[in-house]
Amino acid sequence: MRRRWKRVLIGAFAGCAVLADAGAVAAAAAVSSEQLAISTPPAGSAAWVEDHSFGRSLPDPATTTPAAAAAFFASLAPTELDRLIQDYPLVVGNYDGAPLDLRYRANRIALAAEHDRALARAADGTLDSDTRALAVSRANDVEHLLAPDRQILAFDPRGRGLVTEVWGDLADAERISVLVPGSDADLGHHDQAADPLRSPAGMARALHTEEQRQAPDTRTAVISWTGYVTPSGLGPDAATSRLADVAAPRLERLLAGLKETTRPDAPPALLCHSYGSVVCGTAAPDIPRAAASPSDTSGITDLVVFGSPGMGVQNTGELGAGVHLWATRNPSDWIGNVPFMEVGGLGHGADPAASGFGSELISSARAAGHNGYLTEGTDSLHNFAAISLGHYQDVVRANPGS
Repeated sequence: MRRRWKRVLIGAFAGCAVLADAGAVAAAAAVSSEQLAISTPPAGSAAWVEDHSFGRSLPDPATTTPAAAAAFFASLAPTELDRLIQDYPLVVGNYDGAPLDLRYRANRIALAAEHDRALARAADGTLDSDTRALAVSRANDVEHLLAPDRQILAFDPRGRGLVTEVWGDLADAERISVLVPGSDADLGHHDQAADPLRSPAGMARALHTEEQRQAPDTRTAVISWTGYVTPSGLGPDAATSRLADVAAPRLERLLAGLKETTRPDAPPALLCHSYGSVVCGTAAPDIPRAAASPSDTSGITDLVVFGSPGMGVQNTGELGAGVHLWATRNPSDWIGNVPFMEVGGLGHGADPAASGFGSELISSARAAGHNGYLTEGTDSLHNFAAISLGHYQDVVRANPGS
């Protein structure tokens, strides 16, 4: 009975948030089903652990740190690496700490296999029409990611599908940005031709273009990280931190892996949209720090939240030392009407864009709605790129009282 009433309360909370400004159509999304979080290692991990044909144990993906993984892969001969990506593409392609080029190659193999599997299901006359249609959609989504210019850092076909993609030369980048998306980010919504800024790929592409415009001589890379199962629509999952709690350690591993495989001149900047800011707030106290001393500003992690429903904390002090929090929300973003509170596990705490939270408020002038922050010509896109580049003097602060 208690579980039933908790679900009722969650649905009511989500429904209130939706009805605040999103309209009756979006309200229907509040009844969407809860999502199954992915917390286990990728498919093939069990066989990987049991494989002793290399004359040594292969490191368990469930327990091996990215630093230990980097050391393991560095110890292998090229022929051994080739064999691993052929036999275990999903394991290698998702292994934080593995060489970047190796992961790109492994994920291309994994994507090709998923493409073939989807086409086979689409042609299987024993399956119902809806299942075959979903298989056609999956094949199309995967096919786009197999284009020669795509750099897929991680791919997991389970459930709705997880995808992490890179723009720029990640191995050689001086500045790295990581975009953490919110609800409805998955394989099927990774790169949308219509309304591209609703998709992680579209947002990352826009940010990388703006970084290049502002600093054409700086080597930059942007990562769109859909490495967690996001809420579907504005249903019950959007009102709790359940999915963020599972996502946070995965984000921490990504960043720990980047410490082993990249050499930027400052820690990666995190740009967290909507529910993604809940993930970032949960992960913040444990994300890798790089400062040699408290006065070493190169070790400060820039964390930007936009369209945030809260971060699961009451102020910046709860994010841990070494985090510089920037926040923005445009007046037409419906998320501003969400109750900023946390009661009995519902809600995500205080508003990071409110005075007193401790964030540095930046302008999002000319941005419109919940998904318009990376639109060309907006203050928010300009600011996100300037922060990612470390050009803090170019950041346009919010006008007090606006």
